[in-house]
Amino acid sequence: MRRSVVPFVAIAIGVVAILVAGLLSGPRKRALPVKEMLAAHQDDASLAGLTILYPRPGTLFPPEIAPPAFRWKDDTVGSDSWLVGIAFEDSPEPMTFVTPLPEWTPPPADWETIKKRSLEREARVTILGFGRSAPKTIQSGSRVSIRTSKDPVGAPLFYREVNLPFKDAAKDPRAIRWRFGPIASLQPPPVVLENLLVCGNCHSFPADGKALAMDVDYANSKGSYIITRTAEEMTLATSEIITWDDFKKEDGEMTFGLLSQISPDGRVVVSTVKDKSVFVPRPDLAFSQLFFPIKGILAVYSRDTDTFQALPGADDPKLVQSNPTWSPDGKHIVFARTGAYKLRSSGDPGKILLSPEECDEFLKDGKPFKFDLCRIPFNGGKGGAPEPLKGASNNGKSNFFARYSPDGKWIVFCQARSYMLLQPDSELFIIPAEGGEARRLECNTRRMNSWHSWSPNGKWLVFSSKANSAYTQLFLTHMDEQGRSTPPVLLDRFTASDRAANIPEFVNAPPTAIKRIHEQFVNDNSHLRAADAFFRADDVDGAIREYRETLRINPANARAHQRLGSVLYFSKKQADEGVGHLYEALRLEPKDPLTRCDLGLTLSQLGKHDEAIPHLTEALRQLPDGFGKQYSAQEMHYHLGGALVLTGKPKEASEHLAEAVHRNPRDEEAHYLLALALAQQGDVNEAAKYYSAAVALRPTVDNSVLLHDLMAANYAKAGRFREAIASGEKALGMARAAGNDAFVKTMAERIEEYKRRLNQK
Repeated sequence: MRRSVVPFVAIAIGVVAILVAGLLSGPRKRALPVKEMLAAHQDDASLAGLTILYPRPGTLFPPEIAPPAFRWKDDTVGSDSWLVGIAFEDSPEPMTFVTPLPEWTPPPADWETIKKRSLEREARVTILGFGRSAPKTIQSGSRVSIRTSKDPVGAPLFYREVNLPFKDAAKDPRAIRWRFGPIASLQPPPVVLENLLVCGNCHSFPADGKALAMDVDYANSKGSYIITRTAEEMTLATSEIITWDDFKKEDGEMTFGLLSQISPDGRVVVSTVKDKSVFVPRPDLAFSQLFFPIKGILAVYSRDTDTFQALPGADDPKLVQSNPTWSPDGKHIVFARTGAYKLRSSGDPGKILLSPEECDEFLKDGKPFKFDLCRIPFNGGKGGAPEPLKGASNNGKSNFFARYSPDGKWIVFCQARSYMLLQPDSELFIIPAEGGEARRLECNTRRMNSWHSWSPNGKWLVFSSKANSAYTQLFLTHMDEQGRSTPPVLLDRFTASDRAANIPEFVNAPPTAIKRIHEQFVNDNSHLRAADAFFRADDVDGAIREYRETLRINPANARAHQRLGSVLYFSKKQADEGVGHLYEALRLEPKDPLTRCDLGLTLSQLGKHDEAIPHLTEALRQLPDGFGKQYSAQEMHYHLGGALVLTGKPKEASEHLAEAVHRNPRDEEAHYLLALALAQQGDVNEAAKYYSAAVALRPTVDNSVLLHDLMAANYAKAGRFREAIASGEKALGMARAAGNDAFVKTMAERIEEYKRRLNQK
């Protein structure tokens, strides 16, 4: 069957020769025999050995896109140069180019010609490989058809670039940057926001593009959110920040404020609140975190009334309701939903993101967690009955990240086997807005397709993918009236080699609408958050640097003194200075339980147990159930009990150590100290029980001369001289190993006395 375009042999018509400088051997330029090279390659059957990687067959380019990079893979040994030919329907005269690399980017002027001649018409791209030593012999070849759409994208993109792995970005968010610009740019879009000390992530714009709404971790609150006017010079000001923590603040439950979305009219924001999430690092660079919510309801914030409220119908605490999106008319919200899940937790009410230890069943066991898409009427904030969307629910998959087309006709969403963010198998599907049969979009790449956004005219979709690299790239696809997509168009200038490009969003504004975003709210608390992130990532030096910067800005920041003091002392960096910071923190905040706890632990380590006891006692009184892993109730009972033991208060010590053992039956040191406290009270049987448990949990815990000496004395007091001799000999052996000659002599005499009394029995 004949094709509708001019056969590629026509490339040779009217072309006598192409001069190729530097491709052929020798200093002279020699003519490349195009006619002879192409004569034998008039059809696809004669082409082999070369695979065109990009563009894919049938790719449709936007009319304003900058020149793309054509890429191919040549498996033949003899090919070291390539002829690129482009034939058009409007003329037998083709365009031809030669390149010494398996990649070619059209010069801008030629690309404009190519787009004009392929506007809504097919152009056939043929790539032939040959060797410089034998230019008349074609070694390999392949063809692909492309077109240019009449539909412009018509809007610039705002997106975030993140360094990987994500734990590094979280540790120091200053490396994250935001860009804004059109796809027509020959250069990467300008960076409009960078060096932000706090983590900023999910953002959205209303339909008219006149406001930017974005998550920001301001003032030590993960629930902080800013809504500001779009302008060439923008300022992220403290006066424009709200916090989702203000929603039902009285219940003491913290909020992250996940995946918020501003309404099309810019008057309301919807978000997931009262949430908990799996948020743990992974070793794979490309998929370096596992992140999905396991608890949360939807709440809305009204800019008109400056109030928060739950959204009825999406506020069931037995469910997790997340990543909401608005219909274009603002009348409906689609969100992901599934049953809430309770993981092993530290019990910390302020802890929103769970640790790897708490998420073993997902990380190690691969336990599935799947979401369905539901739709609910907004009804002026009154909500209504949620309905599962057919095609995006009850299908055995995880469905998430719904996005309405601007005309309200379609919903494109992500689907994966399980979970939500950063799933290698995530693909884009489309359904009618009211629900229906789901269709997989043609634009999907082989690995991770997500974070999509419609152009304001509804003709194009942008999305992120890891098809080519561990670093996420941005792609475009054309969407027609029937909801069909075209092969993906790579936005190669939108991707840096060392950054993942994600959260792309079309903005209904000119390409110059945002030139620079300045952060006004970076203050001492911003550096405090950065320091905490460094500390969580085990970067002690980075944490110390940021805590010091916090105090440089605000010397009265009690929390910075407390944390710097703790880090300096327990890391052995500057122990004396660390104690000074803890005392200063206590002076600034005398009732702070965390400072009390840290100071108590520090004084205990310094051997000042009498001074440590009141601080530890007060910390435990204020935090009877603990606060986080470092300040858990079990840890505080253990340390207070230890200090009491060492100051000769065994009865009080026993109460706290028994509670520590009850809370963590596998804490061998708590068992051992409890045995010591019981031995000091003469309760030899209970002491022996806890001592045996300690040794069973960790044999190396059996290293205390004091305990065995006490046990020996208690056994002797009870008339159990054989046990007294055994414990005494353990103490004697340990004393000898430690070189404690004075105790060796004393212990040897005691053992002889135990033996004498045994013989008398």
